[in-house]
Amino acid sequence: METARVDPHIKVLDETVCRLAIERGIDALVYAPHFTPWPTVVERAMRYSSDELFVVPARELFTGPWHDRKHVLCMDLTHPIPDFIGLDESLRILAEQDACVVAPHPGYLSMSLSPADIRRYRDVFHAVEVYNPKYLPWHVPRARRLASGVDLPTISSSYAHLRSSVGTVWIEIEGPIRGHADVVDAIRAGEIVCHGHVTRGRLTMTKFGELGHLSWENTGQKLRRTLRGAPPATHPTNELYEGRFG
Repeated sequence: METARVDPHIKVLDETVCRLAIERGIDALVYAPHFTPWPTVVERAMRYSSDELFVVPARELFTGPWHDRKHVLCMDLTHPIPDFIGLDESLRILAEQDACVVAPHPGYLSMSLSPADIRRYRDVFHAVEVYNPKYLPWHVPRARRLASGVDLPTISSSYAHLRSSVGTVWIEIEGPIRGHADVVDAIRAGEIVCHGHVTRGRLTMTKFGELGHLSWENTGQKLRRTLRGAPPATHPTNELYEGRFG
């Protein structure tokens, strides 16, 4: 059986990322940058897609207020959805759009979906992420138990915030991939052949790099966003959302 490798959650995209992904045998990437409007994500994904590497547009929604933030990964949107609206409303809209919805890094730190969240909205989700390099050893069995408990398929991803991390973790689906829909449909249907990753040494280097970036993201970058004052482009008040979200 022919299979194709997919890294189903990355944050960075440029020529270097695409070259590294191809060198690592990746056939498709799911690109979900932070605070980036859906039309921009789609345009970038189309620009960097090629016959060698498909780039699937996605959004990692930041739902809820700052003190109760929950992340939701979604693909195949029909209309843009902002960040910072409630989890209930976000998942209702995703269900109405029949989007492909994944629970990324559940139970990880303070900004992830809880087991109770996933159980409550189980019919909206298509998969649970059970591994990325930021995970510490105890996160993996906990995420697998969660996915098993709600009978949902699982994915692993690089969750790459750094270029060098792209393609270090992947899932395999039946191939070949002929378009973006093949990737989305496989995740929707749970048709994941296996999970894979680079060598342990390379994976350890990726883990240290990504955890270091996480520290910077939650300190320096967050402070810079706060001092800038202007809301991000995915704020509900942005004109892209035509006043539908307050």
